Amino acid sequence: MHRLLLLLALALLAGAGFLTQHISSSAATAPEGKGPVVVELFTSEGCSSCPPADALLQELDGEGRLEGVEVIALGWHVDYWDRLGWKDRFSAPSHTGRQQDYADSFGSDQVYTPQMVVDGRVEFVGSSRQKARTAILNASATAKVPVDLQVGSVSDESVSFDVNFSLPSGSGRARVLLAITESGLVSAVGAGENRGETIRHGAVVRTVKRLDPASAGQEYRQSVRVALDKSWKPQHLRGVLLVQDERTRAVIGAARIRLR
Repeated sequence: MHRLLLLLALALLAGAGFLTQHISSSAATAPEGKGPVVVELFTSEGCSSCPPADALLQELDGEGRLEGVEVIALGWHVDYWDRLGWKDRFSAPSHTGRQQDYADSFGSDQVYTPQMVVDGRVEFVGSSRQKARTAILNASATAKVPVDLQVGSVSDESVSFDVNFSLPSGSGRARVLLAITESGLVSAVGAGENRGETIRHGAVVRTVKRLDPASAGQEYRQSVRVALDKSWKPQHLRGVLLVQDERTRAVIGAARIRLR
């Protein structure tokens, strides 16, 4: 009886050792995040299939992370739905233009909503949680250029930012964009496909400014001032900087910071 108990104890200890070794091995080989992942949603309040995608972006924006990966969210409201019954107050032709640029880079001749683009490299229907999760986790394995984004002075009318980063030699030129996003926004839709619905938004792009392009092998330093609308709530505003490959539109660096 004692011998049987001894054998059982030894088996349990061996099993515990194997389990501990397995966990340690898994932890050691788990991929580490190498920079924030940028998630962009092209959406419209006039599109009946968009609210679930808006909810997903709001969730990603609110959490700021997905399974340990930093997520930078941007909601671009396009204007081509505005003529179909409801004018989206956040829409802008420039947002549609950005989506069309992505369509060109993806080799597509059409745009649609809701469309989600992750790191400028992959696109899919923006309400697909599983595709979003997979794309974000895959993108986190790609190293990015560290970007330093700092807020200078802030007033009711404007905010200043200081930007600093360096592109590695041989990487080519890059576009640099600075956006102001606002979260915590709610709209009661009075017409169109979403008539009678209340839609909540996160990370809505309020304004965007294209900065000077960046060149490989050089330190990039720039200070810029952006005008603010008094109707925007300062506590819900963030500055977002995007560094994108000029040819492929792939995001190679990004940062975000709260204004207050």
